[in-house]
Amino acid sequence: MAKAKSQTLFFCQNCGYESTKWMGQCPGCREWNTFVEEPAARSAAGGTSASGKQTREYRKPVTLSAVSMSQEDKFYSKIGELDRVLGGGILPGQLVLVGGDPGIGKSTLLLQMCQKLSAQDCRVLYVSGEESLKQIKIRAQRMGEFTDSLTLLCETDLAMIETAIDRETPQVVVIDSIQTMFCESATSAPGSVSQVREATGILLRIAKSKGVAIFIVGHVTKEGTVAGPRVLEHMVDTVLYFEGDRYASYRILRAVKNRFGSTNEIGVFEMCREGLAEVKNPSEYMLSGRPQNAAGSVVVCAMEGTRPVLIELQALVCDTSFQLPRRQATGIDYNRVNLLMAVLEKRLSLHLGSMDAYVNLAGGMKVAEPALDLGVVLALISSYKNKPIPDKAVAFGEVGLSGEVRAVTQMSQRIAEAAKLGFELCVLPKAGTDKLGSIPGNMRLVRIENVSQILEWV
Repeated sequence: MAKAKSQTLFFCQNCGYESTKWMGQCPGCREWNTFVEEPAARSAAGGTSASGKQTREYRKPVTLSAVSMSQEDKFYSKIGELDRVLGGGILPGQLVLVGGDPGIGKSTLLLQMCQKLSAQDCRVLYVSGEESLKQIKIRAQRMGEFTDSLTLLCETDLAMIETAIDRETPQVVVIDSIQTMFCESATSAPGSVSQVREATGILLRIAKSKGVAIFIVGHVTKEGTVAGPRVLEHMVDTVLYFEGDRYASYRILRAVKNRFGSTNEIGVFEMCREGLAEVKNPSEYMLSGRPQNAAGSVVVCAMEGTRPVLIELQALVCDTSFQLPRRQATGIDYNRVNLLMAVLEKRLSLHLGSMDAYVNLAGGMKVAEPALDLGVVLALISSYKNKPIPDKAVAFGEVGLSGEVRAVTQMSQRIAEAAKLGFELCVLPKAGTDKLGSIPGNMRLVRIENVSQILEWV
């Protein structure tokens, strides 16, 4: 009898869309030339009896009132910035994906988390598919002492890893990294779309069925997203991105998805010789080294989750030497800067169409919040007029196409954070100020209703 031909499928490397034939453009994400050919996953041999019926043990449904919500169920890593981003701690059965550029410090952060957890007699299993045991120990020796509650395993076969979890019964498992893991049910190479999806599905089942908190490290593409199918981010409970320049000392841990806490929460770390040190006050850290009485420099207040962060925003406007003026934005939306410059040119008659403009958020932060609009406008006008903004001033507010300044959320928290760091002047929208609570005694408010008032104030 002739042997059956093995079936192959085509997968989109960007979103995981499946197709029986190759296509130039993916119907799912509309990207071009992302399809790769891989063998179809074989059906698992176990799980069903000879009659085709399921052999898994029946799990009885429970009522909502029977679900425990006690705080004792959580693990606390004792790393305040990490616990904040995770939503207050680590829950049993939680599956967390940690992504970031190579060398940014993902493995270092997770090894420090393992150190803190093992010091609390929490059983931790660290599985590495990229480093040997000696390499892990060399990195661990810089961090200090580790207890025997932490066990190490160098393995890439998920069947062996599942066996180790069954026998060792850890409470927290770290998988470094998901792109090196493979399972026999998928015949393609490790790191491929089908292998990453299959491996994550197995880890998800282990986490939910055994109540084990699992952290998986994911490599990122050149666009900065986690490599593999987009469905990977939908499968996990929490997605964390570790950002920052690998040659700089600061690192930013950002939550872009969290089923157990708020999204867009950030944690700030500083890379030291012993590992990653927490930055308790990011605002003070971001404002260190700020120039005094410099035109085009203003301090803005952005909300990252529940935390207000003060950042220096710089703008440079100068005559162009090209036919087409240059516009560049770092840390802020480029199209938003062009929109605000068009508003200034139309509403205030500022001749910015023939000027080069450069806008930069100091400290390497990336913020997409519209509350930075008022700061961008202030910095552009300050640089254009060559008149500095007062050093003790902070600004926030959204600017519309008609030049109106709109209210933003959590204005009281922003004012309180600015007053705590010694700022004495706050430029904010007039709308919504009637709902403000008590204002710190050293803070003076400048209420702006239209961008024309900004020009008069500067």
